[in-house]
Amino acid sequence: MPYLHNYRLFISHAWRYSERYQRAIDFINQAPHFSWTNYSVPTNRKFEQMSRPALEEELRQQIRPVQCVVVLAGMYAAHSDWIQFEIDYAKSLAKPILGIVPWGAERTPASVASAANKMVGWNAVSIVSGIREVTP
Repeated sequence: MPYLHNYRLFISHAWRYSERYQRAIDFINQAPHFSWTNYSVPTNRKFEQMSRPALEEELRQQIRPVQCVVVLAGMYAAHSDWIQFEIDYAKSLAKPILGIVPWGAERTPASVASAANKMVGWNAVSIVSGIREVTP
């Protein structure tokens, strides 16, 4: 089997919407011939009672080594200061941003659509193709 490039990804998400985060991970894991490392923290390892500056630094440490930041573009993202922080930090490092439009969504947050290098649909083929396209 030929060598597979391992993509380093941070998947931006709100912990209260962790089922969407898990579904996105499932899509990526199901993709054939795609190797990746997840730098984001799932809900079962979320940070409890961390100060805002400490959480900001933790997010910076997760985003710094990645090749692409993947943002689930549900409308909750428009109201999440943390997702906006992640987008802004990714942009400050010139990290490519891939926006995923959740299945059945009629609207996507302008903050995600304007920041994203590419917006893709809610399926494994679109997500993986988008990652490959935007990642150097």
